[in-house]
Amino acid sequence: MGLIKKRRVVLFAVTVVSCMLVACTVSYKFNGSSINYDKVKTISFENFPNRSAAFVWGPMESMFNTALQDIYVQQTRLKQVRQGGDLELSGEITNYNAYNKGIGSDGYSTMAELRMTVNVRFVNNTNHVEDFEQQFSASREYNSSQQLSSVQEDLVDQMIDEIVEQIFNATVANW
Repeated sequence: MGLIKKRRVVLFAVTVVSCMLVACTVSYKFNGSSINYDKVKTISFENFPNRSAAFVWGPMESMFNTALQDIYVQQTRLKQVRQGGDLELSGEITNYNAYNKGIGSDGYSTMAELRMTVNVRFVNNTNHVEDFEQQFSASREYNSSQQLSSVQEDLVDQMIDEIVEQIFNATVANW
């Protein structure tokens, strides 16, 4: 076999292998949802009011409700209905508080912790075995030399994202 013929065979083999690799890629979508869309088509949400007795921050309630609805809209094909969905979510924000976490040698707080807890009632009208009522919590630490008002929105946003993900996983991910 001549040198030119060997190069053509190698070039052909490389081309075929490259085409096979491109054509045979496997794609996975890990959005966490494992919903039987033949049975479950709709979801309804009740407003989650802020019933925290200790501390209230006005924007938190709407931030939470929006984030909770958004995750289901973005990561599932469920149609949102006002009431009576195949899946129903209701509950309330039961705790939102700041705690001193660490004390320095001068006797003053050095770290603080912001904590949020949400009570959730989940009803699966297509399979009531999956119904539950459960509390989900998240917390974030911050340096107590910072004013809570300067870090609050960012910390609450992070806690809401974490709690919403926990709720999503508990209701439709079935991990």
